[in-house]
Amino acid sequence: MMERANTRILVVPDSFRGYDHLALARRMVGGQENPARVMVLAQDPANPPALEEGEIAWDEFIATDWASKGSPEELAERRPDANDVALLMFTSGTTGRPKGVMHTHNSVCAAGLPWPDRMGMDHQDVIHMASTFGHLTGYLFGVELPILLGAKGVFQDVWNKEKFVELIAEHGITHTSGATPFLHDLLDASNLADHDVSSLQRFCCMGAPIPRVLLRNAREEVPGLSVLGGWGQTECALSTCGHPSDPVEKITTTDGRPVRGIEVRITDLDGSSLPAGSEGKLWVRGPSLFVGYMDQLDKTREDFDGEWFDTGDLATLDEDGYLTIAGRSKDLIIRGGENIPVAYLENVLHEHPDIASVAIVGAPHARLQEIACAAVVMNDGAAPLTLEAVRTYLDEKGVAKSYWPERVEIMDDFPRTPSGKIQKYHLRDRFTEDTA
Repeated sequence: MMERANTRILVVPDSFRGYDHLALARRMVGGQENPARVMVLAQDPANPPALEEGEIAWDEFIATDWASKGSPEELAERRPDANDVALLMFTSGTTGRPKGVMHTHNSVCAAGLPWPDRMGMDHQDVIHMASTFGHLTGYLFGVELPILLGAKGVFQDVWNKEKFVELIAEHGITHTSGATPFLHDLLDASNLADHDVSSLQRFCCMGAPIPRVLLRNAREEVPGLSVLGGWGQTECALSTCGHPSDPVEKITTTDGRPVRGIEVRITDLDGSSLPAGSEGKLWVRGPSLFVGYMDQLDKTREDFDGEWFDTGDLATLDEDGYLTIAGRSKDLIIRGGENIPVAYLENVLHEHPDIASVAIVGAPHARLQEIACAAVVMNDGAAPLTLEAVRTYLDEKGVAKSYWPERVEIMDDFPRTPSGKIQKYHLRDRFTEDTA
């Protein structure tokens, strides 16, 4: 990602949660043809790390008198245009090669501007975020939204449900956004009844349907809380969302209606529009749409039809304009709001000397909504791999833990089409039945 983006500055903590990020940054920068500078935030200011050539301390950067570095006229000349690329965020992708999604200042702002009116939010709101700022949800509704409103932000860098309850009571949090498991955890917090959480008015759940029982429990445990569903992607931000006034049936069975400025349409494979209630390809257009994939012009053109973006999702629109995601035409698993790049994970496992073939599929999960399951065919004479052995191997390969499969099943062979393609839907059915 750094090579493709021609990254000039990489900002890291020296360490976080026991991991040496500075050492990782040095390994990455050391492999660059045109090395980026590394800016280091010391977790212990009294004991900062020794810096090497090309590195700068965060505190030194902040203390710089930038006003003395140039005249107001020179600074004005450097002001970016509203249509300049302001955000480059890489998606996990389905082919194993991350895609750099480019957003401008305009498209980023357009994603947040409809929220104050739709949610009735203003500068008095206190906005909580526990999702990583490296995801668009965390960036838009954790970083940008409080700035747009002039409101207070409360950021939880390590998720803990009991701590979240304490933060609500301490700061009077009114709004939070995150994947459905965060709501599940809040309602399961052991200290929920011991704290005043009456300030929490809205919980926006993205990435998965909201189970009816979870909605019912939320209303019983946190009276006055509105739970809202929504759908979006890195390419188009949050495009549809529920409203506090929506009936229960719409909240639990749909992903809401388009936000202001966004249009959606459902078509068949040939691009012809389908009537309400028909399942088909989901297209989006509007001001919050990205402006292309970095250095992938052909891929960008492939996914657009004029101003309409092919999301790769299958969906239906009911007669009231509510969207329901029916599935994904792209091979992707979403675990607790985190996209798992299936092709990438399969490619890594295929490199294992004892594995002849592997297929990664998703299975439903009560809390995380979906988990990754690995179906594996072993090479002749190789001992069957255990889940622990697979995880150890992925750890050695440097694969992020959030991508690791949580079930492994050894098979003699996969169900296949007459042409030899693996029929993943049969594997999904098998894992789903086992999970049930």
